Amino acid sequence: MEDFPSKVTTETSSPHSQQGGNSLGGLATQVTTMMDISFIRSIPAILMMAEIFLGLLHWALIASTYYSVVPAYGWVMFVAVTLWILTTILFFMILFGAQQKLTAVPWLLTVMVYHGVATVLYLTAFLTNAASVQPFFHSYFYGHLAAAAFFGAVVTVLYGASAFFSYLDWRGDGGNSATNTVPT
Repeated sequence: MEDFPSKVTTETSSPHSQQGGNSLGGLATQVTTMMDISFIRSIPAILMMAEIFLGLLHWALIASTYYSVVPAYGWVMFVAVTLWILTTILFFMILFGAQQKLTAVPWLLTVMVYHGVATVLYLTAFLTNAASVQPFFHSYFYGHLAAAAFFGAVVTVLYGASAFFSYLDWRGDGGNSATNTVPT
């Protein structure tokens, strides 16, 4: 028993690693081990990446016009920018495994409700955008606003598809349903 402490080693790093862990390779390894790579290849992740990209394009098209002249575009900009920011945050939270760290949050239900609310909000923004496009009012920006209405429709459909897949995950039909059931 007396020789026990001499047999224990407290070394936590390999002899080939750099002191302090400041290497860029070590940082890249830590970041990639924290990421859920299988999530990036899933349909919900692809939909979220498309929502982020096309949502950015949507609000950038509106922001490049004199949208403050027509008050309805204030609502469209608010919805587009807010949902773009929230979707980006949600994407990175899921990508880096926040659901494993924040277990008190019902993630499947939260993501389903988020996508459902986002679908309804984006539908109202798209309809507002499409109804406010007038061919002779500020005709220089007519193409921007019409393209924004098109991308608003596409993003609305993407959010609807995300809401559908989130519903399937919440219900238990979209993956490993064995983790969602209680054994009897």
